[in-house]
Order: sequence, then structure tokens, then C-alpha cells
Amino acid sequence: MRPRRREDPDVNLTPLIDVVFLLLIFFMVSTTFTRETELKVQLPEAGGEPVEQPPRAVEVTVSADGRYFVDGRAVLNRRVETLRRAIEKAAGGRRDVPLVIRADARAQHQAVVRAMDAAGRAGFTRLSIATVRAAEEGG
Repeated sequence: MRPRRREDPDVNLTPLIDVVFLLLIFFMVSTTFTRETELKVQLPEAGGEPVEQPPRAVEVTVSADGRYFVDGRAVLNRRVETLRRAIEKAAGGRRDVPLVIRADARAQHQAVVRAMDAAGRAGFTRLSIATVRAAEEGG
């Protein structure tokens, strides 16, 4: 009997390269590249362009000590229902006008949430919070 000649093993790398490319494409497509922004608590800042407000917007101001002002007039107390009635009166019964909340940077979070709650109970859907443009870093 004649000895069989052994063939050298041949490794085909093409399927391995295909799998690596598929994995690379999968991870590139499934990864989101977002930059997390840092929220500064001391001063309310925003980096976006200022939005031009329509001429007639109801403005709710929250002072540093938690007092409310609707269109420049002081609200009698800090209850949600009182603030809701003041907002409705300032809007003249309309719910489609925009409502802007201008809160002091040192105002308690609860005071701002109370203003948002009063606006929601009054039926306002166009709510925005006023900010100032962030100062440029390094200048």
C-alpha cells in the first residue's frame, strides 16, 4: 500500500474578514454619538439662538424668594389655584397664547414646578422657560 500524501492545511481568511466587517458595520450603525451637555445650576443659560416671541404672550415671573408675578402684577399668594386664575385672567380666556416662565436662577425648583402646574391646569400647551445666553468660555 502506498502512503498517502498529506496536503498542507489551507486556512481561508475571507469568511473571517467578512464577519469582522459585518461586526464593525453593526457597531457603527448602532452606536449613537451624542455629546452630553453640562447643566449649570447657578445661572440659567442656553446656547441656542433667541426665539422671537409673538407680541402677546402671558409672562409669569418667579422671584428668588418664590413670589409670582403675572404680566408684572403680583399674585396674592403662592397657591396653585390663585396663580391659575391670575394666568387665565391675563390671557383673557384664550388658551392658544404662549406662556413664558421667567424664573430667577436662585428660585426654588418647587416654585417653578408650581408655575408650570398652574399653566397646565389652566389649559396652556405653549409653554416656554426664558433663559439668558451663556457667556462664551475663555473670553
